[in-house]
Amino acid sequence: MRTPSSSSANSPATPRRWRRISSAAVATTALVFAGLGTAVHADAAASTASSKTTWTRACATPTKAGEMACKALRVTGGLTAFQKEKAKAEGVTPRAADITAASGYGPSDLRSAYGLTSAAASKGAGATIAIVDAYDDPKAEADLATYRSSYGLPACTTANGCFKKVSQTGSTTSLPAADAGWSEEISLDLDMASAICPLCNILLVEATTPTMANLGTAVNRAVTLGAKYASNSYGGSESSSDPSYDSSYFNHPGVAITVSAGDSGYGAEYPAASRYVTAVGGTSLSASSTTRGWTESVWNGSGSGCSAYDAKPTWQTDTGCSKRAISDVSAVADPATGVAVYDSYGVTAGWYTFGGTSVSAPIIASVYALAGTPSSGSYPAKFPYNAAGTSALNDVTSGTNGSCSPAYLCTAQSGYDGPTGWGTPQGLNAFTG
Repeated sequence: MRTPSSSSANSPATPRRWRRISSAAVATTALVFAGLGTAVHADAAASTASSKTTWTRACATPTKAGEMACKALRVTGGLTAFQKEKAKAEGVTPRAADITAASGYGPSDLRSAYGLTSAAASKGAGATIAIVDAYDDPKAEADLATYRSSYGLPACTTANGCFKKVSQTGSTTSLPAADAGWSEEISLDLDMASAICPLCNILLVEATTPTMANLGTAVNRAVTLGAKYASNSYGGSESSSDPSYDSSYFNHPGVAITVSAGDSGYGAEYPAASRYVTAVGGTSLSASSTTRGWTESVWNGSGSGCSAYDAKPTWQTDTGCSKRAISDVSAVADPATGVAVYDSYGVTAGWYTFGGTSVSAPIIASVYALAGTPSSGSYPAKFPYNAAGTSALNDVTSGTNGSCSPAYLCTAQSGYDGPTGWGTPQGLNAFTG
């Protein structure tokens, strides 16, 4: 099986612009494998152009109050930004292919985009990033090994103490039932933690079912087991129970908890609305000729808005929401500019491109991990606000995720806006405190 080749991607003969964005592929590919009986995103499905990226949701839509859905979007067709850039660099026409080679951004791309190349090489040892998801992924460790070895990352296994998988009760043997859709989510989350913080340990905590009660219990378990960073790539409708959930599951001073803002455009979701978490929005990320080498705009699927129930944290001072505003910061989430993921349980074994704010949440959790242990008693969601308007964050100033009033809650502007918060990481300085 062909896998990503970092040696060919970083060869001195490779054009300089392509080296910035191509840690991964040996072939330009478009994913054409059909979704698991779920609908392709309406915006994408409306286009018949072969280059139009299409995608499907990995997880089922919640059918009951209190249920959460994962925020992973798997690309099913068309061409990604990664493929187009590689084809341009090689002077060829982008083409559809198979799932034996990666077609999304890899670790060195993401580190380059967010100023993390040096930090990822030297920081994070001994830190534990918790990934909180529902159901079991029986292939989690094996798929993680494929991703990491393909990109030249150090092994992260149960045997060497780097990887641990437990249920919400902490058991390593009595695990939840397996689920194909959530397994895709788990692969995505594990791969993103590996991409940003390859020296970190990873704790996968699997909730019995995707209810807020069970997922919240899994968050508590992660903290009990010593994790100082916890990524949550799921969300659902707000409810009057949310303030109670806040105090029961998310009020963990000294722990950086990140939550996906949502994939349905303007509108608030929980637990992104919790005042104790870092709500992470989504961007479209592309290589550019700028000094940074990358450019970002609002991904139109990114969640944002005003909470109906959660109180505004003291460090949030925007005036358009009397209660908690979403988001705080952001990172890449657009499936058309998505990331490479290896998965063998949710779908046919192979390389896929994923988007959704399920990408951005573990990226930001891992940035916190690189930045170091949060101070005792702190709420790390506040840290980016301390760095607001500085070079520690890439201010995203274009794009929208819907219509709203006041406009900044759904449209990018200089400074704070709903879809991208204060912006995306440029190094670690906005995530320490």
